Amino acid sequence: MPRQFTGLDADRIRANLDRIRNEIADAGRNPDEVEILAAVKYVPLDEVGTLRDAGLTLLGENRAQELEDKASRFPDFRWHFIGQLQSRKVKQILPYATLIHSVASESALSQLAKHAAPETEILLEVNVAGEADKAGIAPEELPRYLEQSPVKVVGLMTMPPFASDPEASRPHFARLRALADEHGLEHLSMGTSQDFAVAAAEGATIVRIGTTLYT
Repeated sequence: MPRQFTGLDADRIRANLDRIRNEIADAGRNPDEVEILAAVKYVPLDEVGTLRDAGLTLLGENRAQELEDKASRFPDFRWHFIGQLQSRKVKQILPYATLIHSVASESALSQLAKHAAPETEILLEVNVAGEADKAGIAPEELPRYLEQSPVKVVGLMTMPPFASDPEASRPHFARLRALADEHGLEHLSMGTSQDFAVAAAEGATIVRIGTTLYT
């Protein structure tokens, strides 16, 4: 069973947040230009308020029902949806998420066309490494998705192959940045607890952090 982060301590999280910002600065980026999104998939509902006390303002949830539950109870955060997007869940997610990171199917675009508001913004998830078992569109599909999207696409997201060495993620992050530059897209959601500094160095505007914040 995945670990649940319980007994969260605001002072410890605040110290971790400062350390993450310092590492982003050491990577050559202005920390104010890289948003730190706290991934809360494994943070119980009753613990979410501690993140506010620690100074976090942007949270991301992977599951539609948990997003609804947590965002309803804590509407003072900004909420993003960061999990694998099932098209049948789009309608449920939209009232709570100010940004969906993981649009990667034509069926999801169809649901956005039916249910999204004019101000809805999304990221397209790109499978830059071509992993057969991972979600995301192929890089060569990007122009078609950009043309067909019924809502504004403001950037791209990726999950590189798992690797113990953060440097192994660098070419995948660089590839995503090149795709975003090619299509004039502003935002790059890439980098997690183990490789956020490399992602920041390669141009991330949002890093998705879990374990490194809470422990």
